[in-house]
Amino acid sequence: MVSYLNTVPLVWGLLHKPELKDVFDLSFAVPSACADQLAAGQADIGIVPVIEMARQGLDYFRETGITCRGPVRSILLTSKVPFHKIKTLATDSGSRTSVMLARLILAEKYGVEPELISMPPRLEPMLQVADAALIIGDAALHLEPSGLPFATLDLGQEWTELTKLPFVFAVWSGRKDVMRPQYAKALVESCRYGQAQTEEIVKKEAPARGLSEALVREYFKRYIVFDLDEKAHQGLQLYLKNAALIERTLVPGVSL
Repeated sequence: MVSYLNTVPLVWGLLHKPELKDVFDLSFAVPSACADQLAAGQADIGIVPVIEMARQGLDYFRETGITCRGPVRSILLTSKVPFHKIKTLATDSGSRTSVMLARLILAEKYGVEPELISMPPRLEPMLQVADAALIIGDAALHLEPSGLPFATLDLGQEWTELTKLPFVFAVWSGRKDVMRPQYAKALVESCRYGQAQTEEIVKKEAPARGLSEALVREYFKRYIVFDLDEKAHQGLQLYLKNAALIERTLVPGVSL
């Protein structure tokens, strides 16, 4: 399982609802590590960055995931130079989907294809070695975009403005042979239980992560969407199509 705040409602029922607690044997990691565990056969199902789902040829459960229909607040691209002049981008290694999203936005909207530098998600050191920095997840929530002395893009907002579609960041994914109806039902039930317990989650997770209750509450109620509708699936397919084109263009022979 992923350790980021935005996954907590998805797994809340698996952790706290008695009839669901024994369905899966849970462990927690950042999204990229979840994908690596699936690839190595160390896990059967995980909340996986959608770019890794495609690269590994995995299937996914259609009902729930992590998506946005506008600003997402936790995927921030901050630049000390004008966006069309970015030559180097320091990237948070925690999510490969967001790195590809940044590449898509910068190429489509600003006409640049910067060199990527993977490093820990700390803004000041990142901007010491690169023109711009991509920070995701909890690290991004610790930043206040309006208070930064640099121009900042919310990549959820950038995507939805460009495409008029939601953006899907991660899904419950696994090999096709583990896509069983009873697992799908348990994952949906877990998410519904978590959504009904939002206030309890806020009071527990905010202090544990060093965030204000107001921010965590707003994050869940305004920014993150857990239900995957038809528009979300369309946005996912468009993203994967465009990502494949970029990978094949920049790295000959590599495909999703």
